[in-house]
Amino acid sequence: MAKLYFHYSTMNAGKSTLLLQASYNYRERGMKTLLLTAAFDDRAGKGTIGSRIGIAELATSFSTETDLFALIEGQGRDCACVFVDEAQFLTKAQVWQLARVTDDLGLPVMCYGLRVDFRGQLFPGSAALLAWADDMREVRTICHCGRKATMVMRQDDQGRVLHEGAQVQIGGNETYVSLCRRHWREVMGEC
Repeated sequence: MAKLYFHYSTMNAGKSTLLLQASYNYRERGMKTLLLTAAFDDRAGKGTIGSRIGIAELATSFSTETDLFALIEGQGRDCACVFVDEAQFLTKAQVWQLARVTDDLGLPVMCYGLRVDFRGQLFPGSAALLAWADDMREVRTICHCGRKATMVMRQDDQGRVLHEGAQVQIGGNETYVSLCRRHWREVMGEC
């Protein structure tokens, strides 16, 4: 039975690495996979899913206007699994479309993304996945203190903590730091 999966974490937990490894495992067994990534996240290159450890694969890009059900029905009917990177950028409608892919097309869909933004707020795609996914798995990483990191801090190019700004700002280690809730509260000035 096909399921909609959500693998979530903070920044730098290895979500993209896990996605690429899982896709490789399918392909190594002779099964086709369909890789999807957000069009505006081009840190690894346009239409590329890349990992901090240096592995990358080409993917089909999607925007907030993309009908993922139609795209997958057209491109992925003969695939064994659909993988979605940067799933926090999905719209609520797109998460329903992915649920339809599992329910109506019988394809498993593995989504990988952030749970919360730098302000501790859920991303719309993540909120919908937390509500509707059949299976959720936390990908763990650690804070500088050794505790599990569940939050992320955004900083400017001088290393100053940012408290305001757009929910979405593409960046990596130069922009974001994963922290445990206690240290996030300290740097954000939260009680």
